[in-house]
Amino acid sequence: MATAAIPFEHAPKKGPEPGRVLDTLNFFLADVRDGLGPYLAIYLIAVRGPSHGWNEATVGTILTIAGIVGLLCQTPAGSLIDRITNKPRMVMAAALLVTLSSVSLPLVSGFAMVAITQSVAAAAGAVFAPAISATTLGLVGQKAFAKRVGRNEAFNHAGNAVSAALAGALAWKFGPVVVFWLMAALTVASIVTVSRIRNDDIDNDVARGLDCAPEDGCEQPSAWRCLVENRPLLVFAVIAFTFHLANAAMLTSVGQLLAKTVGKDQATSMMAACIVAGQLVMVPVAALVGRNADRWGTKPIFLVGFGFLAARGALYTLSNDPWWLVGVQALDGVGAGIFGALFPVVIADLTHGSGRFNVSQGAVATVQGLGAALSASLSGAIIVAAGYDVSFLTLAAIAALGFVLYFAMMPETKR
Repeated sequence: MATAAIPFEHAPKKGPEPGRVLDTLNFFLADVRDGLGPYLAIYLIAVRGPSHGWNEATVGTILTIAGIVGLLCQTPAGSLIDRITNKPRMVMAAALLVTLSSVSLPLVSGFAMVAITQSVAAAAGAVFAPAISATTLGLVGQKAFAKRVGRNEAFNHAGNAVSAALAGALAWKFGPVVVFWLMAALTVASIVTVSRIRNDDIDNDVARGLDCAPEDGCEQPSAWRCLVENRPLLVFAVIAFTFHLANAAMLTSVGQLLAKTVGKDQATSMMAACIVAGQLVMVPVAALVGRNADRWGTKPIFLVGFGFLAARGALYTLSNDPWWLVGVQALDGVGAGIFGALFPVVIADLTHGSGRFNVSQGAVATVQGLGAALSASLSGAIIVAAGYDVSFLTLAAIAALGFVLYFAMMPETKR
């Protein structure tokens, strides 16, 4: 006869050192986990350009291919993180693969080879979100998770801001290729940092969302059942798709617009300024959201994020002045800052006790990744057919739709 399940909230050895290591890891890993990101569009448009057969639509196709590969890997990556018992090593391996795939780009030519390198980077990048979230949950436990995730995101955005500022400053002297070498240096720093996390400090049961020990008779639903029978989780997946369909292409579209208006070297530096502006706003937003999510609730905060996303898309159309675009991009710090801080928190709330936190996180990330991948192609096609303003307004309308969906269909996850 099975022993009754005993709830627990265990987190081993939550001393100050693991917290400081998480701070440093999120700082250094910030520029590595997303690969080249918007710099890829600038590099292909400005350095290779039409003479090599590259335009906005071609770049959008590359981003879509890589995005589809990445999203196909999200759910398996989450399932893998649920199963493995050494998550820091997975972070190391993923960082190496992303960086090697990215720094090889100046050495390869042709559509197929670029698509392959970026697809490998996207596949490896699928590991980061569930691995960092699971490591955090396993170190601090469910009760402290929201606050710690907010701190993770704050250091992640601070790292993005610093690396973007470095890229912008160095691009004036060395050109767009500097982003490849900066990524390599940050990867080394990330690997050194993650090696300092003691694997024994991570409670692997807590890290996958269990609230009772398996040896006490804790029953786990199948991954498929956890996904398809959790209606709020399905609703949240649709909303995450909508957010990224609206958001993903905005910054890359701004980068392509800058490449056409101010030239390749200045475009890289202006893109860096755009990223810095957004990231500097994200730092306090993520920290504020993490500290207050339990008190304010996740729903009103998410609605604010969708509102700022819609406003940002509309404001881009008012001027092509580079510094106006930088100023509008700062609004990304509110929308994306809220989403990044609350995404794992909402999923942890919805799957608490199931033991399927990471595979659920991977499945929802797959759906949101599909939105991000389609966003690049949608935006690129609209830009070629009707111009940048129509593209930005279309993305703003999609964000407004996401606001309505969240307001009408998504429940509050904080009790």
